[in-house]
Amino acid sequence: MIEVSAKLIGGPIFMPGETVGCSVTFTNPPVSTDKKSHCNSEVLEVLAWASAQIHCLCSTNDKISVPRIKETSPGATSVINSDTSFMPCQGDKGQVVFSTTPRILFCDLSLSPGESKSYLYSEVLPSESPPSHNGQLTRYSYKITIGTQRVNQPIKSLRIPFRVLVIQGYLDISGCEDSIDLSPSNPFLEKKETEQELGPALQMVQNITARRTPNCYNVTNPRGQVARFCLYKQCYKLGEDIIGSFDFSNSVVPCVQFTVTLQCEETLSDEYKSFARQDKAISGFSNCHQVCLYMKYCTLNLPIPRHVTPMFSTQLVAVNWRLHFEFVICSKDRDDMLLKDGTWQGPKSLDIETMVWDLPIQVYPAAPTPDIHAQNKHTMVF
Repeated sequence: MIEVSAKLIGGPIFMPGETVGCSVTFTNPPVSTDKKSHCNSEVLEVLAWASAQIHCLCSTNDKISVPRIKETSPGATSVINSDTSFMPCQGDKGQVVFSTTPRILFCDLSLSPGESKSYLYSEVLPSESPPSHNGQLTRYSYKITIGTQRVNQPIKSLRIPFRVLVIQGYLDISGCEDSIDLSPSNPFLEKKETEQELGPALQMVQNITARRTPNCYNVTNPRGQVARFCLYKQCYKLGEDIIGSFDFSNSVVPCVQFTVTLQCEETLSDEYKSFARQDKAISGFSNCHQVCLYMKYCTLNLPIPRHVTPMFSTQLVAVNWRLHFEFVICSKDRDDMLLKDGTWQGPKSLDIETMVWDLPIQVYPAAPTPDIHAQNKHTMVF
């Protein structure tokens, strides 16, 4: 019996240009005392070979029937479907859009009972690698496949999933970015070394998302102003809160209530739209609902989940983010102030209508944080 265990080095999240590292250990478990008494000789396990390879699979939903996507894989090979041929993606749904050249970890490894051998597999992700994404239209998923084989036995595979985050437009704007850290700082606190450990890409994101340039928008309809909305910045990182405010003090059209939803929009590229019955999909995440009739000011606080995909664009699909507003307004002007005996009272009935508005925002990756619930070690026994 052989036990194969693999652990990602540095966590399960990587970016293009980074080195993906994986420690792989092959162990021949020690023979128990009961078995030793029935066996005079030690059971020596021999493995013919072991290799490792990275793959990125792209799959689409049933409403999309796209032709084969161009593969950017230096290790693409065609193999025969048999037990003795290493097929890392056999049984997986989707197309291989990226793969690395297989790396041989060892050949002819002998392990005595209780003995183990460890090997380090590392590979640099190309800068054009697509991000991990689990959407309604498309799905990109990454894995490291460890394959090994006993002599004249079927190949066994251990798959280790990991996540890739991409910074949209990094290669285009990184040369124009200054290296000054623009994030808020406290002069009375010691400067942490972790700030200097950020890579150039994450430092650029830190600078972009730290810039606060408030933008105010007048929300109007043909009858006049409904609200004035202020968003304190347009660029955010995963895990941040979207903060904004509503000003109804100068509104002409009474707003009864509003709902703001953080939405992710997937759009197929023009090249593939003709092959799909559905070329756009919208997913909603956190939302904020507020009854605001006769209120002068309201605030907005929307958290961005850490598990979602930042904005990106590939040959197949583009993913963008927006705030979706739904305003419930009075369809007729109201002159009564609903003031009775010095107290406010709600109206018995209202003639209302709904108006919608979409405001694009930019969502970038955040520096990976340790996840105590994440499975970092993967094991296979055969």
